[in-house]
Amino acid sequence: MKHNFGAGPGILPHEVLKQAAAAVVDFNGTGLSLLEISHRSSEFEAVLDEAVKLVKELLNVPEGYSVLFLQGGASMQFAMAPYNLLPDGGKAAYLESGVWANKALKEAKYFGEVQIVATSKESNFTYIAKDFEIPADAAYFHITSNNTIYGTQLHQFFPSPVPVVCDMSSDIFSRKINVADFGLIYAGAQKNMGPAGVTLVIIKDDILGKTGRKIPSMFNYQTQIEGGSMYNTPPVFAIYVSMLTLNWLKAKGGVEAMEQENIAKAKVLYEEIDRNPIFKAVAVPEDRSNMNVCFVAENPEHEKPFLKLCDEKGIVGIKGHRSVGGFRASIYNAMPITSIYVLIDTMREFAEKNK
Repeated sequence: MKHNFGAGPGILPHEVLKQAAAAVVDFNGTGLSLLEISHRSSEFEAVLDEAVKLVKELLNVPEGYSVLFLQGGASMQFAMAPYNLLPDGGKAAYLESGVWANKALKEAKYFGEVQIVATSKESNFTYIAKDFEIPADAAYFHITSNNTIYGTQLHQFFPSPVPVVCDMSSDIFSRKINVADFGLIYAGAQKNMGPAGVTLVIIKDDILGKTGRKIPSMFNYQTQIEGGSMYNTPPVFAIYVSMLTLNWLKAKGGVEAMEQENIAKAKVLYEEIDRNPIFKAVAVPEDRSNMNVCFVAENPEHEKPFLKLCDEKGIVGIKGHRSVGGFRASIYNAMPITSIYVLIDTMREFAEKNK
């Protein structure tokens, strides 16, 4: 058995994979593969409708918001958000909390002024800056809720005088949020929702149409809303698997139940890291992520032999990002706590062998 701690594309529920595999051969008894049915067919329209319905239900999306399934990943949203929200000559505020936040603010500079309200770059993003003011004259305030590379997470969101735009790619559906606190939420699916290839967008309708610029159709949220996520051919397979995953999440008790599971998983793993003399955590305790647990070896010479032991135990995807080094255990929704204990046992075995 493999224990997949990969940062993304991340682990998916086994039952979802089985359903998806069957649909690739014969989708719902149609005699056609899911990969070859028309996206305009009633069968797929039902899938898309169900996926949108589940997003609204699981996140309690209020009236006045649209739910979209788009392509291009979160990286497309780095540009699409300012294209649609930042007027020429206007200003957007960004919190720089890691690589992905930095990439997002670089894209925004093509459309207007960008004010970095705070950064933790000087510490290699081991914490999330909190002592700052959000400018009231900004078109929006952009944040990244969870930082996969550095293992930090916003556990509370900032009150803002302007619309909040949030990249939730790596912790969407992992905990309760109040959608009404945000103007725009976007998330690549490949951590907690589905496979790579589709991006979830939840947008407040009344923040659109205020830039004064003409926007090409594919990059215009309003066009995508009017097209019901089908202005062009949508990523049929990725949306279907996302729908299956959201149904799985609902059956488990929804976001509230998943949040408690995720807190418990992270707690036992961080406790072992703090207890074990071989390892130490990267992020400051108050900002530690419940999705991506980053840690290093006290002695760098222990890194390769520990990775070798992990491989022997069926633990995969544990190597840390090159920006941080060490190890990264990504413990997304589908990761069972039993796999966490396999990792903990492996850490203890390694410590015993290297006293």
